[in-house]
Amino acid sequence: MLHDKDRNMKYYQGIRAAVSRVKERGEKAIVLDIGTGTGLLSMMAASAGADFCYAIEVFKPMANAAVKIVEKNGFRDKIKVINKHSTEVTVGPDGDMQCRANILVTELFDTELIGEGALPTYEHAHKYLVQEGCEAVPHRATVYVQLVESKRMWSWNKLFPVRVEAEDGEKIVVSPSEMENCPGVPSVCDIQLNQMPSSDFTILSDVVTMFSVDFSKPVRSASTYYRVQLEPVKSGKAQIVLSWWDIDMDPSGTINCTMAPYWVKSTSAFQWRDHWMQCVYFLPNEEPVLQGEKVYLTACRDEYSVWYKLQKARGEDNKADVCVESPICRCQAHLLWNRPRFGELNDQNRTRQYIKSLMNVLRTDSVCLCISDGSLLPVLAHYLGAKQVFTVENSAVSRSVMEKFFKANHLEDKIKILEARPESLTSSHLEDKKISVLVGEPFFTTSLLPWHNLYFWYARTAVSKHLASNVTILPQSASLHMMIVEFQDLWRIRSPCGICEGFDVRTMDDMIKSSLDFRESKEAEPHPLWEYPCKSLSDPLEVLVFDFRETVPQHCLSTEGSVNLLRKGKSHGAVLWMEYHLTADISVSTGLMQISNEKGNCEWNPHCKQAVYFFSSVIESESLADLPSAVICRDNCLPELLPFPLSSNFCQVIGMVERSHEGAGAYSTLPFHQGM
Repeated sequence: MLHDKDRNMKYYQGIRAAVSRVKERGEKAIVLDIGTGTGLLSMMAASAGADFCYAIEVFKPMANAAVKIVEKNGFRDKIKVINKHSTEVTVGPDGDMQCRANILVTELFDTELIGEGALPTYEHAHKYLVQEGCEAVPHRATVYVQLVESKRMWSWNKLFPVRVEAEDGEKIVVSPSEMENCPGVPSVCDIQLNQMPSSDFTILSDVVTMFSVDFSKPVRSASTYYRVQLEPVKSGKAQIVLSWWDIDMDPSGTINCTMAPYWVKSTSAFQWRDHWMQCVYFLPNEEPVLQGEKVYLTACRDEYSVWYKLQKARGEDNKADVCVESPICRCQAHLLWNRPRFGELNDQNRTRQYIKSLMNVLRTDSVCLCISDGSLLPVLAHYLGAKQVFTVENSAVSRSVMEKFFKANHLEDKIKILEARPESLTSSHLEDKKISVLVGEPFFTTSLLPWHNLYFWYARTAVSKHLASNVTILPQSASLHMMIVEFQDLWRIRSPCGICEGFDVRTMDDMIKSSLDFRESKEAEPHPLWEYPCKSLSDPLEVLVFDFRETVPQHCLSTEGSVNLLRKGKSHGAVLWMEYHLTADISVSTGLMQISNEKGNCEWNPHCKQAVYFFSSVIESESLADLPSAVICRDNCLPELLPFPLSSNFCQVIGMVERSHEGAGAYSTLPFHQGM
């Protein structure tokens, strides 16, 4: 957030204006800053002429850093850092604050605006900590909505029918009606809408104001609703409510900070933000709308979240049915599968690859065992001719979901769910049959980084005694890939800030650097890179291969190699991903889909998070002659068949070494991952 120039500048402008208004009234400017963080906003207020600032920060390490930053910038006598929750702060001669403040400065907002508890915090502050009629920065927040149709976004919430061309005709895999009618989970889907191409959604309404909150007046956090009338500008299926907000730093609205996406904000100068993005809300069911035929959109909220419902307008404005329950998943599928997983299951191209692979390996006498969480592979295997299909479902939720799924497709007697972990399977579980085809996507709900799904290899090893001598494993192998990239913006989350709006916040940089010195912080991080543009500076490199046709070896797997940098730019880090080789000639990638042009712009699998390892220092090259000769990597994987889940030692990358073109003297070792 310290890198958000637009945010910082406008807060500073708003604070200056608020201090001036108070001074013009002949009053002392007493500032309350709730959630001060580094103390930045309090220092802005003190610099703008505030007489005194109370800076509240509940997180002790951050409060300690704020004290140091305030002192370093010379505001020790003007700012008091209070290490408490704001609801615990006392006011009075012996209290934390000598008197109530007449300027309230906060930054308590998340992508949904209210998800960090802004409303109850403001409500308490107005009752106990600030004067009536205080100046607030920001002065107000306004939430905007727009109704859209989007097959891509809708695929994150509903499971579409799957068509399978079998020898005995086309089969259609359908969802249980309970899943079709389920509203999903209440948590907002927050994404970088500026990375969503306009071809992926159809706008059905103009942008309208849903509600506003005036922070200079008493705020109520109690549950309530807001209702607006929309007149669709196009006919279609209303599926999604897109939402964002802006904040006015002053009462006149001349100092405005907006989160509006690219098709709304008519400027090319977008401020990149990862702390405030945009919201995708799924309507409980898709609703057909006609151009010009008015509808009502209702937003309900509690203290921390918002949800929506669309209703047809029926004559007079009838408010009898505006009450909307918070969406609760009743089908359990939304508890088992997150939104990217829904998108992955709905990816027709990916499904076709699995169907093609299964057709290549299944026989009429095949006994098939599936090891994945909540996978459609058992259904596909049955429809494609397997004689017997077993599937391992370790969790109660996955068992329940798959039971409903099999029942909806009349397969409850065709596919047997095994309620046992792979290492606990017995011959009786498998009806004394030997498995001739072992399949997995692989996908496991507990996986965070790409290689965590190598749990499949452990499971395959654990069930070895139940496999036929000529067993077919699908996928037959996997490979770990790596590429050096330059990020357009994502580098900011790891880059030191130094001086922010003229204030020295290097103490914060030092605190972050110190925290990253712990081994567990020197790891690759999962990021959905379709939201974060980057360009490749090297060709992708295959780092390690894992052969699932063999059991997990007892010895260490290791590799060492170099990556040549091909393009000029800033080497911010390495991206790592897995590719699964279903058969000898069919593979699916969880990472790079293609490098789209000569500039090296990357297209990533939109349903998976890739692993990003940020280099401790950036290698910058302005011309091809300046390119480092190579980036040297050394990986070491220690597969040990320990009690499930995966051993923490499993995928431990021992080190990555950077080498510049200046020679061996420029080495720096960077340990970057320890697995689950």
